[in-house]
Amino acid sequence: MVKRVVFMGTPEFAVPTLERLAAEGFEIAAVYTQPDRPKGRGQQLAYSPVKEAALRLGLRVEQPLKVRAPEVREQLRAFEADAMVVVGYGQIIPQAIIDLPRYGIINVHGSLLPKYRGAAPIQWAIANGESVTGVTTMQINAGLDTGDMLLEWSTPIGAEETAVTLGARMAVAGAELLIDTLRNIESIAPRKQDDAQASYAPILKKEDGRIDFAMPAQQIVNRMRGFQPWPGAYTSLRGVKLSVWNAAVAETAAVVAQGVIVQQGKRLFAGCGEGTAVELLELQMEGRKRLPAAMFLNGFTLSAEGEQLG
Repeated sequence: MVKRVVFMGTPEFAVPTLERLAAEGFEIAAVYTQPDRPKGRGQQLAYSPVKEAALRLGLRVEQPLKVRAPEVREQLRAFEADAMVVVGYGQIIPQAIIDLPRYGIINVHGSLLPKYRGAAPIQWAIANGESVTGVTTMQINAGLDTGDMLLEWSTPIGAEETAVTLGARMAVAGAELLIDTLRNIESIAPRKQDDAQASYAPILKKEDGRIDFAMPAQQIVNRMRGFQPWPGAYTSLRGVKLSVWNAAVAETAAVVAQGVIVQQGKRLFAGCGEGTAVELLELQMEGRKRLPAAMFLNGFTLSAEGEQLG
């Protein structure tokens, strides 16, 4: 039976699991999270969401620069935890630490494994137009999300859901799934992953947010939804960065060349690949406010024949 755990996590997605562990009475020996990082224009050191939650819950917080350091391994050994729980920690766990707890290290992963192994499964599932996703609990091994699966939960992806809204739902479901996993760990039969079915969700880069208007409109909209809040979706207009916060596939494609933005009344359309178009609903020129298209056009006049984006 799992009673005493060590928790390792960093992002907002991990917070509901930590909170549920505390609420359900598990003894949390310590919480490990990434070191404080500079944030914002002032580059002030900021706590991770998990550190903020742990301090609020009165839990011990550890922030080693490298979890594989020998002194960290010995510290973890001394906690004598029944299991360790990892949710988006952000560092590779070495085998010497994986072997420490009796029930191993259990990971809450935001996909239906073996699909979307890697750092950004929720974002890439939306960006790739998936209609269903879910959460899997698994036993960590030395590979990248390749361990044996324990329990899973699935959900449809709403047509307008973003990585932010879907991630919030999945975080709560993942917390519930983790509690069920820990309580039933001795009766759950681990299942091997089928590596032939695996796909990957690499860490996002700023460049992933650049809109490629050669893509069909639906793919562009999916990527906009998936890449919120970062790296977002952006292009340029008259040499200035233009962020697109919301867009929709145009019901009837305007006769617009790829990457050309045109005005129709108080609406804005941009041509995309395969003869499709997107309607740009909410935009932001660099250094200005985020505005609905109609308000954006109050302060910005396009040429009658349209203008090239990018």
